[in-house]
Amino acid sequence: MLLTILCTLAQFTVSVNYDMKDYLPEDAPSMSAMDVMNEEFEGNVPTNRVMMHDLTIQESLAFKQELAAIDGVSDVTWLDDAIDIKQPLEMADQETVESYYKDGKALFTFSIQKGEEVATTDAIYDLIGEDNAMAGEDLNTATQQKMAGKESMYAGALLVPLIILILVLATSSWIEPLLFLTAIGVSVLINMGTNIFLGEVSFVTQSVAPILQLAVSLDYAIFLLHSFSDYRRKVADPQEAMQLAMKKSFSAITASASTTFFGFIALTFMNFEIGADLGINLVKGIVLSFISVMIFLPALTLLFYKWIDKTQHKSFLPRIRNKGKMVVKWRIPVLALVFLLIVPAFLAQSQTSFIYGIGDQPENTRAGSDFATIKEQFGESTPMVVLVPRGDTAKEEALVEDLEKIDNVSSVLAYVNTVSAAVPPEYVGTSVTEQFYSENYSRIILQTDTKSEGEEAFHLIEQVQNTADGYYGEDAYMAGESVTLYDIKNVVQKDNKLVNLLTIATVAFVLLVTFKSISIPIVLLFTIQSAVWMNLSFPYFTDSSLVYVGYLLISIIQLAATVDYAILLMDAYKEDRKEMSAREAIKKTLDEKIFAIGISASILSSVGFILWITSSNPIVSSIGMLLGRGALLSFIMVVFFLPAMLLVFDKWIAKTTWKANFKKEK
Repeated sequence: MLLTILCTLAQFTVSVNYDMKDYLPEDAPSMSAMDVMNEEFEGNVPTNRVMMHDLTIQESLAFKQELAAIDGVSDVTWLDDAIDIKQPLEMADQETVESYYKDGKALFTFSIQKGEEVATTDAIYDLIGEDNAMAGEDLNTATQQKMAGKESMYAGALLVPLIILILVLATSSWIEPLLFLTAIGVSVLINMGTNIFLGEVSFVTQSVAPILQLAVSLDYAIFLLHSFSDYRRKVADPQEAMQLAMKKSFSAITASASTTFFGFIALTFMNFEIGADLGINLVKGIVLSFISVMIFLPALTLLFYKWIDKTQHKSFLPRIRNKGKMVVKWRIPVLALVFLLIVPAFLAQSQTSFIYGIGDQPENTRAGSDFATIKEQFGESTPMVVLVPRGDTAKEEALVEDLEKIDNVSSVLAYVNTVSAAVPPEYVGTSVTEQFYSENYSRIILQTDTKSEGEEAFHLIEQVQNTADGYYGEDAYMAGESVTLYDIKNVVQKDNKLVNLLTIATVAFVLLVTFKSISIPIVLLFTIQSAVWMNLSFPYFTDSSLVYVGYLLISIIQLAATVDYAILLMDAYKEDRKEMSAREAIKKTLDEKIFAIGISASILSSVGFILWITSSNPIVSSIGMLLGRGALLSFIMVVFFLPAMLLVFDKWIAKTTWKANFKKEK
């Protein structure tokens, strides 16, 4: 309890990182570009926009100064940076003019200093009022930071009563659910507090890890206390009953924790380090939950066992007889249906369209409605920066001319076309030159009319990179939100194959050791992996996009977290099969275990759907939806498909399992 109190206080000192680009590998091209730009220039890529209504040219210039004066704001860009506004606007390139000023509406781009997103965007909102609009990457970050704390409390307020209700239905004592939640809750708090040694965690870890740890490790506490209740009926001394319960449930809890532990370890091998960050926290959480259940929960239970006795209640759920008989009866249609669905599901989940960033904010929020307003007036606009070695003015001028010819590039701002290649920088004020020149590099700012990601945006990045490489080779760098997302896409797609292979290999190894069988790991993994494919195929069939990070994480989390259902059923079946025929063993196993599997799946599914409902962050929300749906699909597959597989492959399992000792059938 002392450790829990210390860790509860310590968790408030752990910072949360909302910037996805910080989790790219250091050798990613956009990270190298950001390193160069941070060393050479002040400010950042201007990825934010403010639209002001009913301003004249002079009022727009005055507003530009006010915006630039706000702490944290830099690199404010407007029409006067692109053309000479002393000349009549009718004489200038109209496409360039309308990128910044149209129908009395002025559009400004700017960057915000890292770490100042919330304070700076609040100050900008105070300046522009309710009638004007702001959008951009840093505003999205600020919005997520503001919402995260409220949403976590909202999720907890919904989740804890729901889990207590499920556990009350699953147990015969009013006090037992509180013991379950206390034991796992303590380990969750310790896990969050020990993040102080990591310094910071990602927003995904902060939102998902505590709830997921609670959901996947509640089973350990249920295993132990159910075993304790069984021995209380046989042994008079509570301490002796607890010792026997610990001894009996140790192997089941260890097997369950091991599959989850090794599955989550695979996340730590991701190059995109949000996965590694989440993996470290979940692995640490599983270990702490295991220790808490095997050490803290027995002590807590022995302290309050009299309260368990005093608060007994009758079962609230009706007993459904012959559940196993019904499942066995439907085995052939179930097998046929699953094998009919599995190939389309596998193909569909690999053809889903993906989002690699956080995506657009919902339109019912200020950030979402402002983005829609700006888009309606000025269209899409995604800035990017090209950095090239300084010195060769003629080469730089030729590059700028080629960049202006590329489709979807709406404007190019560089010294050579905003001042003049013929004017030496030393004859111009530093306020102008420092935007474009550092000691070693020249900075070229592009405005594009594509979204921040997607096929069109990524093709444009390749075109710009190829054009810059043609002049400067590997000495040219690119930075910006869309460039970062392009790198994230390349990194996570490589991660997908490696991490999925590692997950399946490590879980298969644990199953091999647990069951001492070649065939059982194949049957169990095929069952759960089929549920994963079905889950991930939904976006394709509903013609919706899926956040790729959520897709990648859930393909591991669903397998690691729900393979326990298959282990629980298989372990009981293997024992029953020694004394009876395959069909009778399946019926008995289902009658005894379907309820326990259902409780576990309902808790995990509830956790997922509540994350989906409460989170405005598209990554966290998509993980929640996939987890909720995945837990239900895994439950259905384990209860209906796995028994059918065990009956079909009974003889093969008997031959390929060491000391199976299955009863011979006539």
